[in-house]
Amino acid sequence: MNIYLDNCCYNRPFDDQSQIKIHLEAQAKLHIQGKIREGIYDLTWSYILDYENGKNPYEEKRIAIAPWRTIASTYISEETEAILTFAESLALKGIKTYDALHISCAVAAHCEYYLTTDKKLLNTPIPEIKIVSPIVFVNEMEE
Repeated sequence: MNIYLDNCCYNRPFDDQSQIKIHLEAQAKLHIQGKIREGIYDLTWSYILDYENGKNPYEEKRIAIAPWRTIASTYISEETEAILTFAESLALKGIKTYDALHISCAVAAHCEYYLTTDKKLLNTPIPEIKIVSPIVFVNEMEE
C-alpha cells in the first residue's frame, strides 16, 4: 500500500506533546514510519516536501525529516502538467497551494492514503484519494 505523509505529519513529533491529540497523532505517525521501515507500507516523497522541509527554520527538524526522502519507494521529483492541473482544481475548493501540490503529487503517485493532521484537509472531500489523520489510518489498518 502506497501512502503519502504531508509536511505537518513529519513535523508532528516536534509539536507540543502536552496536548493529548497532538501526542496521539505523533505516536501514530511514528508507528506508521516504523511500518514503512518494515516494508509494510510504501512511502511516496515529493519535490514539494523537499521544498517545504528545506524552508524549515529549525535545523533539527530538517535533519530528522530529510532522510525519509531516501526511504521512500516513490519520488515525485518535478511538477508535471497533470500535477499542476489537479492542484489548480484543488485550489478552487479552497485548498492552499502547497497542500494542493502535496495532494496532487500523492494522486499522481497512485497513493491510496494521504495522511495529514490539517483539519481543513481532513474535512475536504477529495474523491481521488482517501485523506485521514495518522490516528484514523492506524485504526483502519489495525482492524
